Amino acid sequence: MGRPARDITESELAVLRILWDRGMATIRHLTDVLYPGGGAAQYATVQKLLDRMEAKEFVRRDRSLFVHRFAPVLDRDQLIGRRLRSLVETLCDGSLTPLLTHLARAGDLTDEDRQALRAIIEESERDDLSQEIAPESLDARKQDALVTARQSQSQSRTGPRRLPRS
Repeated sequence: MGRPARDITESELAVLRILWDRGMATIRHLTDVLYPGGGAAQYATVQKLLDRMEAKEFVRRDRSLFVHRFAPVLDRDQLIGRRLRSLVETLCDGSLTPLLTHLARAGDLTDEDRQALRAIIEESERDDLSQEIAPESLDARKQDALVTARQSQSQSRTGPRRLPRS
C-alpha cells in the first residue's frame, strides 16, 4: 500500500481535468487554458503548481524533449473513489448504506442510472460468488446445492456494507 492519500486543491483539479481531456500538455498550454492572455506570473504559478503535483505523484513529467510535457498519474476514477471513501468515513462511519440510500431516494437518478446500478450490483455479486467455489469442480447434485446456498446467502445479506480501507 502506498502513502496516505493527500487531498487535491481546486487548482490541481483544474489542471487534472485538462490533462484528463488532453492526455499530455506543456506548461504553456496549461497556462493558456487556465489563464487566457496570462503572462509570466501566471506561467510561474502553473509551473509551481505542476512541481507540487509531481511531488504528490498526481502528474508525471516527460523530460525527453526540451519542452517538458505533463501527464496525469491519478485518473478520474481513482480520484472519485478516494473522495467517496473519505466522505463515507467522515460522514457515515465507514458505511455505504446512508450514502447509497440518499442517492437512491434523492430523485436525481434516471431510469438509465438505476439500470446501470443494478447491472453493477449483479456483476459484483456474480464475481463474489464465482471466486468462492468453482462449480465445474462439483458433480451436478452438488452444483445445484451450491447455487441454492448462494441464492439464499445473497438474499439473507443484511447490515451496512463498508468500503475497504486503502
